[in-house]
Amino acid sequence: MEFKHVSVLLKEVIEALNIKENGIYVDCTLGGAGHSSEILKRLSQEGRLIGIDQDINAIKAAKERLKGYSNVTYVHDNFYNIDHILKELNIDGVDGVLMDLGVSSYQLDTAERGFSYMKDAPLDMRMNTEDSISAYEIVNEYSEEDLFRIIRDYGEERFAKKIARNIVSSRERKPIQTTLELVDIIKRSIPIKFQQGGHPAKKTFQAIRIEVNKELEILNKAVEDSIKNLNSGGRIAIITFHSLEDRIIKTKFKELQNPCTCPKEFPVCVCGKKPIIDIITKKPIEPSEEEKNSNSRSKSSKLRVAEKI
Repeated sequence: MEFKHVSVLLKEVIEALNIKENGIYVDCTLGGAGHSSEILKRLSQEGRLIGIDQDINAIKAAKERLKGYSNVTYVHDNFYNIDHILKELNIDGVDGVLMDLGVSSYQLDTAERGFSYMKDAPLDMRMNTEDSISAYEIVNEYSEEDLFRIIRDYGEERFAKKIARNIVSSRERKPIQTTLELVDIIKRSIPIKFQQGGHPAKKTFQAIRIEVNKELEILNKAVEDSIKNLNSGGRIAIITFHSLEDRIIKTKFKELQNPCTCPKEFPVCVCGKKPIIDIITKKPIEPSEEEKNSNSRSKSSKLRVAEKI
């Protein structure tokens, strides 16, 4: 299947990055290279783009889409390792970093990747297909208590306890192997009257995907390391798709804008910790109604932007 992904908040991201034509930019989630292609259009030959993705299919697709550009470096890795990646490339500072934390349309639409609750496929959900732990191991090997915690915390699912209990009782008879087997268990766990509005499996699938790919665990360090590697005046732009991610980014930005640890009653700061960033977006930027209507997957997206002092 062709790697397709409609880039969310494309115009807003490009404006937010405040691109310098000879700057160095990092796309931490290269995907279908929609954002990257627009960044490259604004760079001179002296400028440079570093494209990172843990999905090897994304790297292959991006190389094809961006084959007309010679100033791109492709890195098959997790952006959690951005500090190491830039050191390996002998890059001392960059002018912009982009993170698009959504699952790509390609990953959702390719049934065998196991991300979709709409198509039958083996339980997988690995963004990096070389990782050893997939959704199958989580669903079939995690304890009921751990399943409950993950579904409650990462999916914000009110029926997490019953879903976890029914997963465990179902797998005692035989392993749960496919996405639609899991969907059936989830549907049986949620009263019919609460199955209106969105797909009943959406929150649980989100929770398992986050656990498989350690999506929330890596964010704090990845954001800190990205900002550490920004030049003064460089910007970081982060697109989130659910409240858990957005909360982490919002909190981390606030910490870095005001790192002072002095008690509030102190008249002046004595800890010596200085602001590292200015937050550009006091409120997150959301898609226009036109974009929401043309790309339903953009509806929950939020863009937060900060600038290195």
